[in-house]
Amino acid sequence: MKKFRAIALIGATALVATGCSAGGGAGEGSADGTGPISIWLSNNEQEVAWGTAVVEAWNAEHPDEQVKAQEIPAGSSSEEAITAAITAGTAPCLVYNVAPAAVSGWVKQGGLVDLSAIDGGADYITDRGGDVDAYASDGSFYQLPWKSNPVMVMYNKAVFEAASIDPEDPQMNTYDSFLEGSRAIVDSGVQSAIWPAPTSEFYQPWFDFYPLYLAETDGTMLVEDGKATFDSDAGRTVSEFWKTFYDEKLSPNEASTDDAMSAGTTAMQLAGPWAIPSYADTVDVGFMPVPTSDGRENPTTFADSKSVSMFTACENQGTAWEFLKFSTSEESDGQLLEATGQMPMRTGLTDAYGDYFAANPNYVAFAEQAEKTADVPSIPNSVEAWQAFRDEYSSAVIFDKESIDDFLGNAATKIDELVAE
Repeated sequence: MKKFRAIALIGATALVATGCSAGGGAGEGSADGTGPISIWLSNNEQEVAWGTAVVEAWNAEHPDEQVKAQEIPAGSSSEEAITAAITAGTAPCLVYNVAPAAVSGWVKQGGLVDLSAIDGGADYITDRGGDVDAYASDGSFYQLPWKSNPVMVMYNKAVFEAASIDPEDPQMNTYDSFLEGSRAIVDSGVQSAIWPAPTSEFYQPWFDFYPLYLAETDGTMLVEDGKATFDSDAGRTVSEFWKTFYDEKLSPNEASTDDAMSAGTTAMQLAGPWAIPSYADTVDVGFMPVPTSDGRENPTTFADSKSVSMFTACENQGTAWEFLKFSTSEESDGQLLEATGQMPMRTGLTDAYGDYFAANPNYVAFAEQAEKTADVPSIPNSVEAWQAFRDEYSSAVIFDKESIDDFLGNAATKIDELVAE
């Protein structure tokens, strides 16, 4: 299994749950403590169903170590909720769907348990996930890499066919051919060819610029060795490619007011396998790798991975660890795959779940792509760095308020300063 490089987006929200001690990051929980625990789950419908089933199976066999799972409510972001819970000492024992991007900040806050310090902890994480060293902070695992959602181009086959593009073999793997196909789509009467969110959230580059940058550079992260990498020919090429979409009105620079794929107002989006159930009854979708300037085979893309972390406010960390292993076993991972279509981050994925992929061919492309992914770097001030990048990118690429060269240079300077703090 290819090395997954952290970090990825927190796509959930969070709720303060019961079963945890006060004291937040004070580390009052016991590594040997057993008894009731609480966990937080993403509010994704399929993940809630998976989590509920896993909890029920555990509770049936552990009457003295009951797990209480709570769906994350809509409203506040999970980053804000988890950070506040750590401060207040009300964090749950485990949170599923953690963005590794936030982990370094929570470690600094004193809110996360070092799983490597648990007997057999590091071995379990590496035996399950393979080469996952990039998820370690200062040599210790404060997260268990759990699942990935490799980003690919998802497209509406009917729209492609109407634009005289072969929906079974679009031949849009180069920048030139991708643009040619996009122009044909808009010429056929569709509002947009592809509609990345033009909004300003720090994580939006993960679904426009970054997957193509990883593909163009064979996996070079935005920051490596403490320095921004994107003020380069590759960064310029990717930025100019996306700018062409906005200049030629192939992509709108305002946000969609509905689901553009379902509404038929766009032909394509960048998405992971989590999106497939959303269109099962509305759109006949196809998938292709993100394009590169030269159309190379098997390009690298963004993993959009998520982890599970344990929080120091948890009183019964012994039970939490055993439940964490139970919920990330081969059997539980298979149930996760069945319920959500998201890729468990474990070695031998396609071999372990061959029957699933044979019965669900739409997911095969993502399973194959999962072997060629990279993530965002584990760096200080990660969210601030991505926000600085997004602000400059939006100004130059989406809204044409500054040059590409100014964007690349200004963003690189800001990020270098943030990473050095």
